[in-house]
Amino acid sequence: MVNIAVMGHGVVGSGVVEVFYKNKASIEKKAGTQMDIKYILDLRDFPELSYHDKFIKDFEKIIADDSIKVVVEVMGGIHPAYDYAVRCLKNKKSVVTSNKELVATKGAELLRLAKENDVNFLFEASVGGGIPIIRPLHQCLGANDIYEIAGILNGTTNFILTKMIREQMHFEDALALAQKLGYAERDPSADIDGLDACRKICILASLAFGEHVYPNEVYTEGIRQITREDVEYAANWGGAIKLIGSAKVVDGGKLDVMVAPRFVPSSQQLSSVDDVFNAILVRGDATGDVVFYGKGAGKLPTASAVVADIIDAVRANGTIGSLWWQDTGKGQVIAHENSVSAYYVRVMCGDIQAQFHISSLFGNVDYLSRMNKPVDEYAFITHALSEAEMDECVQKLAGWGFKVLGKVRIFEE
Repeated sequence: MVNIAVMGHGVVGSGVVEVFYKNKASIEKKAGTQMDIKYILDLRDFPELSYHDKFIKDFEKIIADDSIKVVVEVMGGIHPAYDYAVRCLKNKKSVVTSNKELVATKGAELLRLAKENDVNFLFEASVGGGIPIIRPLHQCLGANDIYEIAGILNGTTNFILTKMIREQMHFEDALALAQKLGYAERDPSADIDGLDACRKICILASLAFGEHVYPNEVYTEGIRQITREDVEYAANWGGAIKLIGSAKVVDGGKLDVMVAPRFVPSSQQLSSVDDVFNAILVRGDATGDVVFYGKGAGKLPTASAVVADIIDAVRANGTIGSLWWQDTGKGQVIAHENSVSAYYVRVMCGDIQAQFHISSLFGNVDYLSRMNKPVDEYAFITHALSEAEMDECVQKLAGWGFKVLGKVRIFEE
């Protein structure tokens, strides 16, 4: 008999218990042993639940109980989740988590502790909810040299952008609808400012490239500034705007990691991923492009990934060697100003020399159009520029009397 402890009984934690007991027979068959949830750590009481007798408020009971082999951390945040995870690993208890903030900031240390104690730190549910991506990266795609990962990693922002595209909603109205439907929190900052996507691309980049990428190293830009006009120009260009988290190998072996809205061409699968769905594109030297698609959040999809990790932890004979990255301290992420991409730019200027000024800065550009475009509005696609070069061009435009209304990077196929 393998006993499990679950720390946290919120949306995901309650989902883990529900999935575990609903499918207990098949889960035990896959794990090859009998299993049970012995403790559920939460400050609240749930007398109405059939398993109310499993609730405890003292973490020390979990540490002191040698029969607990796997601890599920679904509390969220860094503290006390980090401290509890460290103590569990040091006491030779595998830890399974859905906590993307914990994995993105402390992953290298927790993986090292798991290895030192011959147990596992597993986190399939931290990226993509129920979409399998962590396991495929370190197992199924293990024969590849992966050189780029890019994805729609946040369902809330994707829902908002979909409403702006399909129903011509303004950003504020689409956000209000997302909140009404429960897709966005009352404070939606983590989603619409790109912080959630940043943590997820850090986890994927760390695993794919073997060195810890920290969120504070990654330039992150959300979707607050995206307008309905930008969406219309993207359609005219032949694509859609998506919030993309990306990580790729650049010259010298360093990494270009970023979260930002991008124009994605309709020829690329990511452009057609709508509503609350996520999609993750992995580019390997042997497989080429592989896309993982599905609901990136939700109680049961996320719980499904957590329970799958519980099975892996129970079945594992020691630490899973392929699930690993380290903190080398080398600073593998390039400076933001050195990142290169083509851009969509939208400006307003009444000067009859406007197009001359644009050409003098950017050379040949591709102009875009939309319905009811003001005569003094110009939208165009540039050639590839570094972030530093683009910032300099924007400053010059402003100095010449241009009002810069929008600037979005182009997703490179």
